[in-house]
Amino acid sequence: MISLLYYLGVMGLLIRILGGIFQKALNISKIESFVAVTTIFLGQNEIPAIVKPFINKLNRNELFTAICSGMASIAGSMMIGYAGMGVPIDYLLAASLMAIPGGILFARMLSPATEASQVTFDNLSFSETPPKSVIEAAASGAMTGLKIAAGVATVVMAFVAIIALLNGIIGGIGGWFGFGHATLEGIFGFLLAPLAWIMGVDWSDATLAGSLIGQKLAINEFVAYLNFSPYLQSGGNLDVKTVAIISFALCGFANFGSIGVVVGAFSAISPQRAPEIAQLGLRALAAATLSNLMSATIAGFFIGLA
Repeated sequence: MISLLYYLGVMGLLIRILGGIFQKALNISKIESFVAVTTIFLGQNEIPAIVKPFINKLNRNELFTAICSGMASIAGSMMIGYAGMGVPIDYLLAASLMAIPGGILFARMLSPATEASQVTFDNLSFSETPPKSVIEAAASGAMTGLKIAAGVATVVMAFVAIIALLNGIIGGIGGWFGFGHATLEGIFGFLLAPLAWIMGVDWSDATLAGSLIGQKLAINEFVAYLNFSPYLQSGGNLDVKTVAIISFALCGFANFGSIGVVVGAFSAISPQRAPEIAQLGLRALAAATLSNLMSATIAGFFIGLA
C-alpha cells in the first residue's frame, strides 16, 4: 500500500502538507514531522517502509527521531484492540496524540540535532528503480514488506529468547533466597513503584502500577494491558486518576522487544546502517519510555484537578 501511495504521488503530497505543518510548529525537519504524525495510524513496523526512499539520506538525528516516534506510540489497529479490553478510548487517543511531541522532545534531548537535513522530496520512489506501473509498484512494496517481516521475526525471536534466558537466571538465583518466581518484569515493577507514586498514583496502588509498567517494558504493552484489564471491569477499586496514569503510561511500543523490531525492520531495508541503528536502540527505548511516562504524569495532573 505504501509503495502504491509513493507511485501515485500521494505520499509526497502528504509529506509536504502534514510534514510542513508540524515542521513549523515543532521546529524539526519535514520528514521527522511526517513520520511522527503517521504513528497515529501506523505502527513501528511500518515506519521503515515510510522512510525507505530516504533511508540513506537521513542523518543520525532524523533516524533517531523516527525510531523514537515509532516506539513512543501504538498503531491505530492496536488502539481498537486495547479499547476492547476496557481501556478508555479517549485515554488511548490522547496518549497517541501526545506521543507526537513527546517522542520528538525526548529524541532531541537524548540526541540533539547537529546536522542539517539532506532529504529532498523530488521524484520520490519506493524502490531504487522507479516502477513503470501500478503492478510493479505493488510487487516492489510486497517484496519489501516480506523482507521487513522476515527481519523483524528473526531478531524478535532472538530478543524473546534473551529475555527468557534472563528470567531463568533471575528465577534460579532468586530460588536460593526463597524468591523462585522472581522475573525481570517483577524486578522492574518493584523498582518502578516509587516512580509511579511520584507520577501521581496513590502509594497503595503504586506497586501495581510499577508492576504493569515493568511488564510493558520487559515484555510488551499487550501483556500489561491484559493484566490491567481486570482492574477496569465493574468492581475495580482503582480511582480515576490511577486508571488514567496507568493507561497513558502503557500506551506505547517502548519495550526491549521493540529494539529487535527496530533493528530487524530498518536493517532489512538498509543493511549498511544496521550497526548505527543497533547503537541507537537502547537510547530510543529510553526516550520513548520517558515520553510515555511524561504523558501519564500530565494526564494524572489534569485529572487530579477535576
